[in-house]
Amino acid sequence: MTAFLSNRAAIPRLPVACLAGLLLLLVAAGGARAELRIDITHGNIDPLPVAITDFYSADPATIQAGRDISAVIAADLERSGLFAPIDARAFIQTPESLQARPRFSDWRVINAQALVSGNVRFESDGRLRFEFRLWDVFAEQQMAGFAYMTPYTNWRRVAHIVADAIYKRITGEEGYFDSRIVYIAESGEHTRRVKRLAIMDQDGANHKFLTDGSALVLTPRFSPSRQEITYLSYFNDKPRVYLFDINTGRQEMLGTFEGMTFAPRFSPDGNTVVMSYAKDGNSDIWMMDLRTRIARQVTFDPAIDTSPSYSPDGQRIVFNSDRGGTQQLYVMDVDGRNVQRISFGQGRYATPVWSPRGDLIAFTKFHGGRFFIGVMRPDGSAERLLTESFLDEAPTWSPNGRVLVFFRQTPTEKSGKGGITKLYSVDLTGYNLREVKTPTDASDPAWSPLNR
Repeated sequence: MTAFLSNRAAIPRLPVACLAGLLLLLVAAGGARAELRIDITHGNIDPLPVAITDFYSADPATIQAGRDISAVIAADLERSGLFAPIDARAFIQTPESLQARPRFSDWRVINAQALVSGNVRFESDGRLRFEFRLWDVFAEQQMAGFAYMTPYTNWRRVAHIVADAIYKRITGEEGYFDSRIVYIAESGEHTRRVKRLAIMDQDGANHKFLTDGSALVLTPRFSPSRQEITYLSYFNDKPRVYLFDINTGRQEMLGTFEGMTFAPRFSPDGNTVVMSYAKDGNSDIWMMDLRTRIARQVTFDPAIDTSPSYSPDGQRIVFNSDRGGTQQLYVMDVDGRNVQRISFGQGRYATPVWSPRGDLIAFTKFHGGRFFIGVMRPDGSAERLLTESFLDEAPTWSPNGRVLVFFRQTPTEKSGKGGITKLYSVDLTGYNLREVKTPTDASDPAWSPLNR
């Protein structure tokens, strides 16, 4: 039986409501609203040069915290591909003197278009208080500014929240840095692979293993409304679907499903899961109400229907099926009616996932002996392929619908070497492809919603 972490070992994660005045105050922005903005809706763009200074502290006890906070903010923004943090060795003005007001000419001379400054200190109750300000260098005005208070141990999360605020203010889109990724951590020989459920912040920090590897686990899925995961686990060769509460470490079994190979996906309200289930030799789409545990069949086709995913409004489902002779993508109403094929390109399509924005569907495509990660509109138009390799599979969306994470496997050589499986991220332009670092091989990622 799969062993789980005890409650004490569950990931320490404070909800926003427990940040004790997380959004303590809004520092008034002077002058007219700044015009500095990145338009991320029109293909590849040049990253915005941004200066991110160390958060100033007069207290030696918090100097390092100020440096660490600015480093996390810079790393978040740089990974997005939209921002180019400027080397701190080029800075002319010091973090201390910035506490009064920026000397904007000092920042223009190094080509900074945006400037991030701040300060940090301990309050009398032991909490960490820090302020940040975002400046438009050329307009010489403040774009945003907030003060935060939080337990010291939660500084990294608040740094992600600041990065989200900067991202939103400059792009007009929600950020995605205050989020996590759950995945399958793989280790051992290829013939005796150990697969454990693991979770980490989206930047790879705060990594934790949630299961011990004694039972095979597959395809975790995040709840959109609660800190819960569904996943598939094989015990005595029988597939069982589990719910796992991340905050408490509590797990419960949804049921044993003999014909299931992928874990269910949640509905947008988190109260229902949709799954592919093989019964009497035929694979169809089923739904289960998590409150009543009653399951009902949705499709009744003799073909193989699998990999269902809800639209963000909960009204439609995308899935793949071979009912047309080859594996293709289909969309239907949530009650199983109005089934329409949406993929018509060459090759086979699988693992569709609806964007949280509702505007796109991501998928895996196999054609010409190669695998691709791509996106298309819900009506099947505007198909674009973002990646290509020996094996790219299982895309999952960032909470803002602008980035995908998937896993990539290298070929296995005759000697037995190779076959390495890692996580990668790519934005909707297809240009910002990056490895997501994990301590072991990794597959089957699932991105959480923003931590509210």
